[in-house]
Amino acid sequence: MNITKSIAIVALAGLLFVSCKKNTEEAPKETSKTETEAPKVKKEIAAENVQTANFSIEGMTCAVGCAKTIQEELTVLDGVQTAKVDFDTKSAIVTFDKTVQTPESLTKVVQDTGDGKTYTVSNMKS
Repeated sequence: MNITKSIAIVALAGLLFVSCKKNTEEAPKETSKTETEAPKVKKEIAAENVQTANFSIEGMTCAVGCAKTIQEELTVLDGVQTAKVDFDTKSAIVTFDKTVQTPESLTKVVQDTGDGKTYTVSNMKS
């Protein structure tokens, strides 16, 4: 009985590690920041340019490896004020500057966070 439980726990842990692992074959992203450079400060968005997009994201398998990674990728974009990705509801809400970003560019960032096939954006409302 204890052996069966141990095997089940090891199998579950292995499944979680495999499902949340990022693709290591991707080329590392180049950045122009140096270690001594101060973090980038986001500029305020004019009230008339603020737009909010709500959309569904299919393909997420966990809250930490998928949802959090997508949220971080959206948050660092120029023109994005806030980004909230909810794993439980498989949805995202992004507030952005419509003169800098578009719903299509947000969709592309979400899809590019995976391998281009892992995450699918649907029900885009802005």
